Amino acid sequence: MSASSTTVEKPCTVLIHYDKGEPPALTELRTQLETGNTELKADALKKVILYHLNGEPLPQLLMTIIRFVLPSRDHTIKKLLLLYWEIIEKTNPDGKLKPEMILVCNNLRNDLIHPNEYIRGCTLRLMCKLKEPEVLEPLLPSVRQNLEHRHVYVRRNAVLAIYSVYKSFDYLIPDAPDLVYNFLVAEGDPSCKRNAFIMLFNCAQDRAVEYLASVLDQVAAFGDMLQFIVVELIRKVCRTNPGERSKYIKCIFTLLGSPSSAVQFEAAGTLLSLSSAPTAVRAAASTFISLLCSESDNNVKMIILDRLLDIKRLHSKVLQDLLMDILRALASPSLDIRKKTLDIVLDLVSTKNIDEVMLVFKKEINKTQAKEYEKAGEYRQMLIQAIHQCAVRFPDVASSVVHLLMDFLGDPNIASAVDVIIFVREVIETYPALRDSITRKLIESLFQVKASKVFRSSMWIIGEYSSTAEDIEVAFQAIKDIIGELPFTGSEKTDAKEESSRTPKSPTVTPVSSSGTRVLADGTYATQSALAEVQALPVVSPDSNTTLRTLITNGDFFLASAIGTALVKLCLKTTEKAGFTLERHNTLIAEAIRILTAILQLGKSGIPPQPIDLDSADRIAICIRALTEFEADPKLRTSMKRVWLRECKEAFTHLLSEQKESGIGKADEKKRKMAQSAVQADDLIKIRQLRGKKALLDIEEEEDTADVSKAIGLAEQERDQQQKLHRIFQLTGLSDPVYAEAYVNVHQYDIVLEVTVMNQTSDTLQNVSLELATLGDLKLVERPQTYTVGPREKLNIKANIKVSSTETGIIFGNIVYDVAGQSASDKNCVVLNEIHIDIMDYISPAECTDVQFRTMWAEFEWENKVVVNTNITDVNQFLQHIMKTTNMACMTPASALAGDCGFLSANLYAKSVFGEDALSNICVERQADGKLSGYIRIRSKTQGIALSLGDKITLKQKLQED
Repeated sequence: MSASSTTVEKPCTVLIHYDKGEPPALTELRTQLETGNTELKADALKKVILYHLNGEPLPQLLMTIIRFVLPSRDHTIKKLLLLYWEIIEKTNPDGKLKPEMILVCNNLRNDLIHPNEYIRGCTLRLMCKLKEPEVLEPLLPSVRQNLEHRHVYVRRNAVLAIYSVYKSFDYLIPDAPDLVYNFLVAEGDPSCKRNAFIMLFNCAQDRAVEYLASVLDQVAAFGDMLQFIVVELIRKVCRTNPGERSKYIKCIFTLLGSPSSAVQFEAAGTLLSLSSAPTAVRAAASTFISLLCSESDNNVKMIILDRLLDIKRLHSKVLQDLLMDILRALASPSLDIRKKTLDIVLDLVSTKNIDEVMLVFKKEINKTQAKEYEKAGEYRQMLIQAIHQCAVRFPDVASSVVHLLMDFLGDPNIASAVDVIIFVREVIETYPALRDSITRKLIESLFQVKASKVFRSSMWIIGEYSSTAEDIEVAFQAIKDIIGELPFTGSEKTDAKEESSRTPKSPTVTPVSSSGTRVLADGTYATQSALAEVQALPVVSPDSNTTLRTLITNGDFFLASAIGTALVKLCLKTTEKAGFTLERHNTLIAEAIRILTAILQLGKSGIPPQPIDLDSADRIAICIRALTEFEADPKLRTSMKRVWLRECKEAFTHLLSEQKESGIGKADEKKRKMAQSAVQADDLIKIRQLRGKKALLDIEEEEDTADVSKAIGLAEQERDQQQKLHRIFQLTGLSDPVYAEAYVNVHQYDIVLEVTVMNQTSDTLQNVSLELATLGDLKLVERPQTYTVGPREKLNIKANIKVSSTETGIIFGNIVYDVAGQSASDKNCVVLNEIHIDIMDYISPAECTDVQFRTMWAEFEWENKVVVNTNITDVNQFLQHIMKTTNMACMTPASALAGDCGFLSANLYAKSVFGEDALSNICVERQADGKLSGYIRIRSKTQGIALSLGDKITLKQKLQED
């Protein structure tokens, strides 16, 4: 067996920094201690204590202090002496008590019976820190007497002193449990009773249970300190003896009404662990919700929300009845708490409470309109998204909220306005009865819109769903009014000059054209510049009534092409409506062509920051051609109506159905995973009553450490043996005197290295030390220890390394040892192989909406562009290979990837354990020779994750040949 040669460090109870400077002058200190007055003695004693704490013990002064300082009656000196007795070495090198300490014991005994209660209490506190039984034994009779002292401070510390002595040296005071029990029965002070009960709780649980049984009906009148320990005792007793649960359930219910928030929290948690009855779960959940609404600390609120999440997973039906109470947490000003509350609420919404939930959401949205409301835009966006999800799950409520949300189409928060228009677009397709009212409301709201993306979606909706002759006329006139006077080229130069002379030009972010490929609204590939409009969509002053005109003149020709599409659809619909004469039909076509040609002239005039891009120019030209050739050929007319008026809407209908099926599929997958995590029919049945004491203690330990295990990552699903083998790294060669290999166990925020060291020689190796170092955001948290390893023996060493960010790190080091019998100066060293920590251990697939993806893509500043160089010839196979290699999820719908066209553009998304987002865009094309070419772009907020993912893709993008 190998034995450790590590020197055990003594515990340190006092730590004070002191800049020693020059070495202490013993003569001067001795003179001050011997002949000085009270102040000089106190000052000298302070210096002695500080020198001792910082590695300069002065044992020569011990007898001087005993002779000249110990007899002092000054309270300051007595307090300093207690510190001095606490830190000095009280034994000789052979472990025997120093003779001088006999005098100290006599003085401490006198202090324990001192008439001043402060001196008694401080001396009793010192006894809690002494670990020498020879010093403690003669003091115990005086400690017993202090249990009956008149002052609370003395009695309280006397109980702690007995607790400390009994815990370390129970043979010195074997009757301590009985002594403290009798004290607890007769004591009336809450703090003293708390200390006594803690002692019984930890050292004599049976006596603690006996006392609790005698005062069970009086627990509600106890102080909160004692109630807290009572809850802990009940939880511990019921785990080891489940048959006692019924005895203490009533007491736990009583403690739910304690005035202390900490007691309520612990009592609610204990109640959940003792009973799963609906009444108990409802009472515990109500307590948590009450604390959630009453506590002001946001950290406490987050912890309570986590507890409610745990209750929701197991007892969602019970929690549904308390849904409206949970919504009270939305009053918190913290967005994180609001978001987590909404996540819980959305999972608990049902047909019974959806109407009430929607009323609350409406009230909260109305509150965000106040100017003094903090972070109104972000909160409003969260509420809009929540309403959207509820409307998808419960279609009947959509009609009651859609008109309210349309008031926020002009929201200064662009993301909120985009969420609203997306919601409106889905509702108007899903509910035909609401189309006329929504279309009219949307036309009225056009002058309030400020975002380009909202304008584009609005134009598409108006073009598709303006069904009556009146709606078409109103829509056409509204578009004309919001565009303004034509042509653009004549008035814009004059307006620009006048505006620049009157007021400074407000900065406007506009899309920037590029010669490369682009990412359009359907998710196809684009360069960074083409997405600049998503980063900060063009917005003008709310006081301006020419928002759309300003966007176009600033160069947003993608919006102009959307206007052209809407005008074509409106003109084509006039042929199907009875309210339009041929003359009116031709007039509308002429006006539409005039608007589109004016846009083309503007794009080539040089007024906008950049000329019109080719894609937008082609689309507008197609719109003009459709309007001019509409009457030329009846067959062409039929084809144009089919394409413009029917197939566009059918494509959107198909998209909505796919999204709905995808949502149902994800919900089914979630249910399937929850079913898998449930207890299986053939699982082993664990019966507590049939287990031994050791097994019951194991159960208790498992439950006590459940939260800790979850925090450090031990709650993760265990990997199978084959996966573990891939985590083993050989650190040294087989011919080295010391062979070492390491198993790398990656948790959420730390790495545990389990290093096996084997002595392959016939000699005993001493002072064996594993010295490690790291590169990257890795940090060692332990100092290397030394070990002794016998011949042919092996040793297991664990090293903990903290991880602070998602970045590839390197661990390297060596093993240093001495050979027994050789000179200590001859150090032997074995250099270890490097261990590369894979970034994939911290990244997991995640999901986000299309709007969120584009927003993050535009905001993130770090980009890594990887050239595709692979032996894979199928684009879909290459996509799957990259997803598997990078642990990223594909955000592009499966329908967009179907077929074999030889071209693929897809967006990938993943999230790290540190909350970092990783985005990727793949754009590949199969060439004539069958090879794939293209680029993979990776974006993130931090440099490390972008570079590490790029290196990973570069190394793994080729398929390994068997």
